[in-house]
Amino acid sequence: MSSPFLKDKNIIDVVKYKWLWVALSAVLIVPGVLAMIYSMATYETHSPMKLGIDFTGGTLVQYGFEKQLKNSDIAIVRESLNKAGIETAVIQVEKANKLLEEQSLKDKEAEPVIENVQKPNELSDNDKATKTEVKPESKQKAETNEGVKTPDVVKPEAKGGIKSIVSIRTRFLDSANTNNEIKKMNTALKQSIGEFVPLQVTSIGPTLGKELFQNAIVALLLAFAAIVIYLTVRFKFDYAMFALVALFHDALFVCGVFAILGLVFNTEIDSLFITAILTVIGFSVHDTIVVFDRVRENSRFLVKKMSFNDIVNASVNQTLARSINTSVTSLVTLMALYFFGGVTTRDFVLAMTLGIAIGTYSSIFNASTLLAMWRSRSAQPKKVAA
Repeated sequence: MSSPFLKDKNIIDVVKYKWLWVALSAVLIVPGVLAMIYSMATYETHSPMKLGIDFTGGTLVQYGFEKQLKNSDIAIVRESLNKAGIETAVIQVEKANKLLEEQSLKDKEAEPVIENVQKPNELSDNDKATKTEVKPESKQKAETNEGVKTPDVVKPEAKGGIKSIVSIRTRFLDSANTNNEIKKMNTALKQSIGEFVPLQVTSIGPTLGKELFQNAIVALLLAFAAIVIYLTVRFKFDYAMFALVALFHDALFVCGVFAILGLVFNTEIDSLFITAILTVIGFSVHDTIVVFDRVRENSRFLVKKMSFNDIVNASVNQTLARSINTSVTSLVTLMALYFFGGVTTRDFVLAMTLGIAIGTYSSIFNASTLLAMWRSRSAQPKKVAA
């Protein structure tokens, strides 16, 4: 029987519809779980989501263009790369910053100094030592990228007119075919966009990518363990257990959505995705702690007047407005970043948006109702065998 307190306040009885929340969670999670299982069976890496070059290894190449490019030019670049056999590349167009222009001016000023050095037989021993240490920046870059050649390189003097930078991230290019692949990209870009200046070639090997992936998993497990320990000390073990269930629910939902996006739109996850998951876990557990703290406080004063289910209902509704207001303000900011921010952070913002939305739902309708179900079952007298 409901408490008069509930009738007077006319609050939502969340515990009454507990099976509705369980069914809704199943509808949200099961498709993502199936997508992850399918991904593990089809991807070469056997991962539940499509991994980016941060975890599988890959190559980042940057080109400078003397004309102003727009985001609409990404489609042209992608089409030309696909024809060259370089598929699923991540392409970004940026404006050249002042730092690049200042660096190009330094390159211009540095070159005459090296060319006008006196002959070796006219230098003292100290001067000879100084001369051997002075190297043009272009030469230093060449030594750093030993074994990697960049065909069609424009001289550094052309950097002063760069207005746009195109960044291309693609699969890892090993030493056996790096030159050929980069040459294909150079040719494709020159034909579709025009003359360019190769600026940077950075590669992450498969071994390093695997290590980053393992470190990311360890970070997630440590976060879960720390949360369980804190909640066990701060509250009780059953509080910590159902808070962990809610966190796992949130992370599983976000991962499931990205597994579906990976299968449909070739969306890849990178290190920013792990950052988003860790942030979502922190946000969700904060919301859950607020609800649990109110449950604990109300239990001290209302335990003799109300059932535990009614206490949970009262506590949830007392914190409902706060939880929703906090989440809405965060979601408004994230939506602005998603639609008006850069392409690089769009997947990160999407993961944050999904995580905060599902985290608010789980802290209100999952963690609290599961705790109420557990306490109600534990309070039932055990049947004694005849």
